[in-house]
Amino acid sequence: MIGSIKGKIILKAEKFLIVEVSGVGYKINVSPDTLSKVDALRLRSGQNDVSVLFWVHTHVREDALGLYGFLEYQELEFFEMLIGVSGIGPKGALSILGITSIETLRKAIGTGDISYLTKISGIGKKTAEKIIIELRDKMGDKINEKNESDSLQAELDVLEALKSLGYSQNQAREALKKVSPESNTNTKIREALKILSGK
Repeated sequence: MIGSIKGKIILKAEKFLIVEVSGVGYKINVSPDTLSKVDALRLRSGQNDVSVLFWVHTHVREDALGLYGFLEYQELEFFEMLIGVSGIGPKGALSILGITSIETLRKAIGTGDISYLTKISGIGKKTAEKIIIELRDKMGDKINEKNESDSLQAELDVLEALKSLGYSQNQAREALKKVSPESNTNTKIREALKILSGK
């Protein structure tokens, strides 16, 4: 099994990258968030073919072998927990990870917030319930359910406000990822609107 790959990115597509290692190109499936981080790395370095280390999950099926890559090891760990839930495959897990930060997903699962998972990701209620039932005990330290539930509700309020102003669910989610998590609801809305308007 391939556990990590370090090499130069020679092709960037909508849902994957080709990383070249010693003359061999590996197709690595990645989340939109990882693509954004890779773009940021390229900008900082001033090089298109910057060398990057990916933590990799090798997914083997009868008819295919797929590589799923992450810039941070904790993302890989969370991905592998998600695909351990019955009914969630690698592509579904990757799309869930692309929704918001791992910390926010941990809070939603740890507090059993089904509405957050269904509204923000678009996954069905049964799948959200399965994720919570199977992963809640793996979320680590005891979570302060009231505080975390309030912060998740605040995020949903911001999403709903942005959608009511004509932005799509995806646009609203992407903007919300860039907003300071410590801000109150009104400040989050203002910050998100600045990001969406490009100011």
